[in-house]
Amino acid sequence: MRRKPRNLLPRTLRTKSDFTRFTRGRRAALRGLPECAILVDVNRDLVADDVIARIDGIAAVLFDLDGTLIDTVDHILASFRHTTKVVLGRPLPDHVLMHNVGIPLKAQMREFTDDEQVAEELLVEYRAFNHACHDKMAKLYPGTVEVLTGIQRRGVPMGIVTSKGTPMARRGIELFELGEYFDVVVTADDVTRHKPDPYPVLRAAELLGISAAKCAYVGDSPHDVEAGRAAGALTVAITWGVSDAARLKAAGPDFMIDHIADLPELLFGSER
Repeated sequence: MRRKPRNLLPRTLRTKSDFTRFTRGRRAALRGLPECAILVDVNRDLVADDVIARIDGIAAVLFDLDGTLIDTVDHILASFRHTTKVVLGRPLPDHVLMHNVGIPLKAQMREFTDDEQVAEELLVEYRAFNHACHDKMAKLYPGTVEVLTGIQRRGVPMGIVTSKGTPMARRGIELFELGEYFDVVVTADDVTRHKPDPYPVLRAAELLGISAAKCAYVGDSPHDVEAGRAAGALTVAITWGVSDAARLKAAGPDFMIDHIADLPELLFGSER
């Protein structure tokens, strides 16, 4: 029997004093979610029991890959810096380079130029640099294997939904021996519509044979949040990747967490 998690926090609450003020007069309606979690549900009038019911209905967990499970943030930034310097001959601010991480690479290159030929040159240069130093620069986020192992032991199927192409997505998965945890992997090469469109999330749910409404989608960019929301999944934004908390919160995720170790308790409670 699953025990309800601990402290449900609405989206505007972050401190204990905020939580105390909120729960005064409504304490009986609240059941647990970890204190790390911030509720930012798009249905602002959603009551606590309805949110808990959504969590209790989670039957699968979908993850973004880069910036969520595998730490490639420095690797991506270095690749963009190198590429724009070589092709454009000038540096671009880091926040401009990283703003659209989470959508397919070809679309990101079009943000730097209106010239299709130059965009193609950027793409070729980026891939050459990125592929050459991937294995040396990519890292696995601490706690990832433990969390994936714990979810797998619960018998909950998992999948990856990434805007990366198949070869490099598979390379990262194989580099850190993550393949055994995932029943499906949906890459940019597997779909014709990409995040923030909901189709990749819907496709992963379809392959699992589970409604997207019964899936949680975990990711580090607003594009992940928007895709998950549009698909009807429970969205969990994570703050250790490419986007800061303010930008993630503005996208309207259901929950936001600061550490991957907090995910199992958020979704399943501390016991089952």
